[in-house]
Amino acid sequence: MPHETLFDFVQITDPHDVHPELRQELIDCWIAVTNAGGAAGFPFPPVGADDVVPVADKLLGRLDPQQSRLLIARSDNVLAGWVVLNRDPYRLVGHWGTVHHLQTHPHWRGRGIGVALVHELRKIARDELGLEQLHLAARGGEGLENFYERLGWREVGRWPGALRLAPDDTRDEVLMVLAPL
Repeated sequence: MPHETLFDFVQITDPHDVHPELRQELIDCWIAVTNAGGAAGFPFPPVGADDVVPVADKLLGRLDPQQSRLLIARSDNVLAGWVVLNRDPYRLVGHWGTVHHLQTHPHWRGRGIGVALVHELRKIARDELGLEQLHLAARGGEGLENFYERLGWREVGRWPGALRLAPDDTRDEVLMVLAPL
């Protein structure tokens, strides 16, 4: 991928490694992405710090080398995007992980950061965690299925009408898998 060399990736597996400046960058990014219409976990913009801070703190507090990893992309030492990989330690499902909250800051969109994050996360999942597949759920009607399909993901199902954004706007939740890694 030609864009990958433009970004520095930082993987964080311990909540204590999230310094206050990074925490604030992540929160600011999440707010900007959501308020720009991104499907990143808060379906009802606008959102502010009061909405995002408790969710971000809970997510960051769960970081663990074997169960939850944060991958951030920086360009020119500025946070450009991030994603979370979770893994259930239960042996029955421990061979796959779940991708959450992939987002690129609106100022950095169109530069391949989302693609680069997904490629890097795939390597981490395979090479460091020994995972065989990745799963995700995406909001239908946003074009996300096409983005992920271009990266090798395939749709494996839908929860029809699972997401009600407004009385006249109900969307499917699209279930996708990337396998093999």
